[in-house]
Amino acid sequence: MSHFDDLLAEGSSVPTDGWDFSWFEGRATEERPSWGYARLLDERMARAGAALDVQTGGGEVTATAHRAPPLLAATEAWPPNVVIARRTLAPLGGKVVQVGESDGLPFRDGLFDLVVSRHPVVTRWDEVRRVLRPGGTYLSQQVGAATVRELAEFLREGRPGTRAAGAAAAPAPLATRSGSAPTTAVAAAEAAGLEVLDLRQEALRMEFHDIAAVVHFLRKVIWIVPGFTAGEYRDRLAVLHDFMERHGPFVAYAQRFLIEARRPERG
Repeated sequence: MSHFDDLLAEGSSVPTDGWDFSWFEGRATEERPSWGYARLLDERMARAGAALDVQTGGGEVTATAHRAPPLLAATEAWPPNVVIARRTLAPLGGKVVQVGESDGLPFRDGLFDLVVSRHPVVTRWDEVRRVLRPGGTYLSQQVGAATVRELAEFLREGRPGTRAAGAAAAPAPLATRSGSAPTTAVAAAEAAGLEVLDLRQEALRMEFHDIAAVVHFLRKVIWIVPGFTAGEYRDRLAVLHDFMERHGPFVAYAQRFLIEARRPERG
């Protein structure tokens, strides 16, 4: 078996459960946004009485909070992640409910004074507003339009009729999908009756040092190249492997934006 085949097999076999990216150490790097989402989340959790983490993954980010509110809940769609999140958030008293990414939130109106979400696949702005108390806030770091476009375009080269990176079916009313532009998110939030307090966006340099890292990344972050499998893209992956062997890391840019919104005190 060739070195390329070994790397392909490795990247195809690494478990993708949760949002722990420690496997990439030494194999891929990504700049972090300057605003520090985990720090902002920690500050707001410390002040909250009731908080909800939407699409928590394995609960890893919320678990970094030094102080959990008296009521902490989370939602997650993927069953393997639900198991991990329940174990991860149990020490904080967190309760995790399995809910589809586009579904409504199974909580009564006005229950939470804080709703958070890191890299949600779908944001139901109408549901966020509904479960927030008047004066409550929503804090989210989201994946922006054309994120890691360089990698998606490279793999799609010579494959006609493939949907562009980040493209998706038309969103449901008052909902946005991962890969939406910040302006789209702001419009949807305001249409749902929220006041946008803060909006920041950055392009962050990413480096992939071997083809196993590329394969594992695309299996884990499934919206970059929908339907990706190493077998289907083997020819383009071989070209990319040769490029990295001769020229060094493949560079792409992750688009991120931070949005914070509030439900008005009245309404």
